[in-house]
Amino acid sequence: MIAPNYGEVFTRRWVVDAMLDLVGYTADRDLTKLVAVEPSVGSGAFWIPMVERLLESASRRGIAPIQLRNCLRGYDLQAGHVETCVKASSSMLAAAGVPERVALQIASGWLRTADYLLDDEDVRADVVVGNPPYIRSDELDQQAEYTYRRMYRSMTGRADIYVAFFEKGIGQLRPGGKHAFICADRWMRNAYGAQLRKIVTSLCSVDAVWQLHDADVFQAAVSAYPAITVLTRAGQGSAVIAECKADFDEAAAAQLTRFTLANSAAEHAQSFTAHRIAHWFAGDDLWPAGDPDSIALLDDLNRRFPTIEQTGAKVGIGVATGADHAYIAPVDVDVEDDRKLPMIMTNDVRQGTFRWGGSVLLNPWLPDGSLVDLKSFPKLAAHYARHPKLRERYVARKQPNAWFKTIDKVNYALISEPKLVLQDMKAHITPVYEAGGHYPHHNLYWITAKTWDLKVLGGLLLSSVAQSFIEAYCVRMRGGTLRFQSQYLRKIRVPEPSSISPELAAELADAFERGDREAASHAALRAYGLRADNVAA
Repeated sequence: MIAPNYGEVFTRRWVVDAMLDLVGYTADRDLTKLVAVEPSVGSGAFWIPMVERLLESASRRGIAPIQLRNCLRGYDLQAGHVETCVKASSSMLAAAGVPERVALQIASGWLRTADYLLDDEDVRADVVVGNPPYIRSDELDQQAEYTYRRMYRSMTGRADIYVAFFEKGIGQLRPGGKHAFICADRWMRNAYGAQLRKIVTSLCSVDAVWQLHDADVFQAAVSAYPAITVLTRAGQGSAVIAECKADFDEAAAAQLTRFTLANSAAEHAQSFTAHRIAHWFAGDDLWPAGDPDSIALLDDLNRRFPTIEQTGAKVGIGVATGADHAYIAPVDVDVEDDRKLPMIMTNDVRQGTFRWGGSVLLNPWLPDGSLVDLKSFPKLAAHYARHPKLRERYVARKQPNAWFKTIDKVNYALISEPKLVLQDMKAHITPVYEAGGHYPHHNLYWITAKTWDLKVLGGLLLSSVAQSFIEAYCVRMRGGTLRFQSQYLRKIRVPEPSSISPELAAELADAFERGDREAASHAALRAYGLRADNVAA
């Protein structure tokens, strides 16, 4: 029998202390009047400091610990964890003068062996804080996953379980209540996080996001990109975004906490950079990451310039076949010539210029969007027949008469259009010009625009400004590789084409044609009205 995955990751004490400070769960306040919830207590990394702070707050005010029965609530699926926290809590209560039997009753009332997401106790909270479990959607019990998805609208796509923890925690908050989690931050920039981002921004103020990708914040190595997110059940105010480096430690956390709770504009320390921006990002919009100074700059550009599509450009992805081995072939394959659609493959643009490698799509589509009659194309039919697995695909079983269709239709209007093509996974944004006549493969993204000289637009996209947009919004892969997907390309802001002088347009086009990033960046900065020190090279 395979042991269940409880998604346990234990947080270092100094990180816990910083988070409790950020939500105001501090002994100098009257914590006896608050209700604090820890959704996944584990071995007590958050729980024990919370009890300590509550007892100290009560002691300072002469309030007997016996009056604290309703101040805390903690949950865990594992009875052993709950038992550990009950014993620790009752010991602390007893040390504060509560009779052992009563101390055990209070501690047992605080803690539940239960699934936080399914527990129906109506707890209204002033504070929800913790480290929710790290369990991927495909690792959940099937029935549990079904139940979670039915109960929590944020559990869409491949959402991890912590997404639902966010939704429930936010829903428990009283007006003015505080919420802080440390967990993976992919929901901020992934499609599956859209619903959660919408819930957060519609109900809460995002007070702070600390990016901790390289910091040593857990007691064991974790293959995730963690962040601390601090929310308030209130209207949006200013927000702090911080990037913490590998040497971020207890002293740095205390310094960053002071900055976050103050009203300063920016702070640059040895182990972190932080910036306060005037507002946060609305609706289900992607949340940026990376260098806080760059994010503050992008926030300014977002207010002053249109998106690339608002200037008349279109952004899309190449054709997905579902079976490249059957549909992609060398140009000399023995198939009717008008069924051979020249393809742009990744290798054709890898070096920064377009060099066709001779691959074609054996195209089953007609210009009107219908499928060909295979009887009229016997060579194409014979080629498809040599790939019997085409009939085994889901799309073929669903539509037996269209068993040879590709996943995506071919957009004939795109074939002849000049386009900028971008490779999906790459360290730097590298638009490549294709004059028309070729069709992009699924691993490539394309931009077309009748309102632009594409080489001028290419110069803007080659620049450090465009790179900053991608770095802020995209999900970064291991080794620093960036994803150049449609959703991230659409985030890029550009000047209106008519606002760029002919001389500056010529500079951008020339830099693009030469693949000169430095020259493109210098010209782009002038187009945006920025100084050279505004954007990192």
